[in-house]
Amino acid sequence: MPVPADPTVLHPMPEQPRVVLLRPLVTSPLIEVGEYSYYDDPDDPTAFETRNVLYHYGPEKLIIGRFCALGTGVRFIMNGANHRMDGPSTFPFPTMGGSWSDHFDLLTGLPGRGDTVVGNDVWFGHGATVMPGVRIGHGAIIGTRAVVTMDVPDYGIVGGNPARLIRTRYSEEDVARLLAVAWWDWPAEHITDHVRTIMSGSIADLEAAAPDAPQTAPQTAPDAPHA
Repeated sequence: MPVPADPTVLHPMPEQPRVVLLRPLVTSPLIEVGEYSYYDDPDDPTAFETRNVLYHYGPEKLIIGRFCALGTGVRFIMNGANHRMDGPSTFPFPTMGGSWSDHFDLLTGLPGRGDTVVGNDVWFGHGATVMPGVRIGHGAIIGTRAVVTMDVPDYGIVGGNPARLIRTRYSEEDVARLLAVAWWDWPAEHITDHVRTIMSGSIADLEAAAPDAPQTAPQTAPDAPHA
């Protein structure tokens, strides 16, 4: 019997400790990660929450879907990085202590962009940066060192600083078909049976492999004529 990969193992590739699954790693209630999404870093991938999710003081969340691949140095800048810009200085005096902390009200209520949300099956290239409140669609590809300041559509490919849409991986009609199939929501056992189709099949193959796809009745030979 085919056996699915274990989504609870921290290091899915024991010979490569640089790779960690994020779901069993993260502890912050402000970070949600779907099964099988991983981060790759030769230094210390287990420090993802502190080295790769920055200025995360809440209440906004970082939400990452299932089956996402995060290259080394991918960083999420959260709303806590915001500074006042409506006065002569942007310096956050109240955070430095002393009597300056009496003015902490000057830092409350700063505008925020809400949760940062990453869909399923998103591939992040080396050193990509995602700014606060961005929403990245399913199946998107984020280029190396891209700085994502705006939402990315489903199956979009973006790159540059600031990141721009280079192209979409599929037509609008085919994107709708892929979203309807939503293979990332299939049971792990069913995914296991259809890994080759998910990785290299056509959209039609994927649709035919879906758990709720109509099954073609087997053909039977016609009855022989009576003598």
